[in-house]
Amino acid sequence: MAPAGAPNTLVVGRSRATTARPGAGIGLVLAGTLSVQFGSAVAALLLPRAGACGTVTLRVTIAAVLLLAVCRPRLRGHSRTDWAVAVAFGLALGGMNIFFYQAIDRIPLGPAVTLEVLGPLLLSVVAARRAVSLLWAGLALAGVFLLGQDGFGGIDPAGVRFALGAGAMWAAYIVLNSRAGARFPRLDGLAVAMAVAALVSLPLGIASAGTTLLDPGMLGLGLAVALLSSGLPYTLELLALRRLPAATFAVLTSLAPAVAALAGFLVLGQTLSAPQCLAIAVVVGASAGAVRTGGAGRG
Repeated sequence: MAPAGAPNTLVVGRSRATTARPGAGIGLVLAGTLSVQFGSAVAALLLPRAGACGTVTLRVTIAAVLLLAVCRPRLRGHSRTDWAVAVAFGLALGGMNIFFYQAIDRIPLGPAVTLEVLGPLLLSVVAARRAVSLLWAGLALAGVFLLGQDGFGGIDPAGVRFALGAGAMWAAYIVLNSRAGARFPRLDGLAVAMAVAALVSLPLGIASAGTTLLDPGMLGLGLAVALLSSGLPYTLELLALRRLPAATFAVLTSLAPAVAALAGFLVLGQTLSAPQCLAIAVVVGASAGAVRTGGAGRG
């Protein structure tokens, strides 16, 4: 992610992003958000049997196998710095998944995503270079808190901490995803990072779920979650990060609580309150404003 018009100190090597059409990048982010949140709702069905760590292992390992098979990344010709970025990207990706599934194992999906999205929102504030960008980020933040107004009281404190940790990992993922995209061709960096995340999660998942992970039904659901929550959205986001500035991408991710609330309603039967509906409108408005601001800045 890089701000409009110039590379940002948080994200290096992103000059290509300012030359691509912004509309394509916006569509990629929105499609990725829909995919990952509905995938998370499906993943909630795995938690009672596989647990949080087992669910992460299924999701990330299957996604890694698929990406490695499709991308066949070239492992030669990269510097130590390239590999350091790829490994750090993988650690952030794995940590984000582990913390998030620990969170939704303890608290509802909507509040968990609402807390998690604070990481990208903070990143958007840091990356913004104009006052109007801070205004849109602040409005989106207000919407996030409004969305969680009915859900934050009396929920598991450990779940809250895990969700906030997932948000911090999400912000790191955004930055490192951008850097990996600049250093590795095609989707090679993402494939390597997903393999690193799988290696991190495998011991935890095996210790937690054991042979349950090999059950055909679990593998089928794991494949669906891997495609919806990892392979497809991460690919779309990596491509989007080559087309959009930093603040625009980060604020667009504030749509995640709204989409999570919709996914929770359709898949898990969670209802939407009036304040949550209002919060959705606030977040969508802030995201639209951020897109307009980012587009103007690139001219």
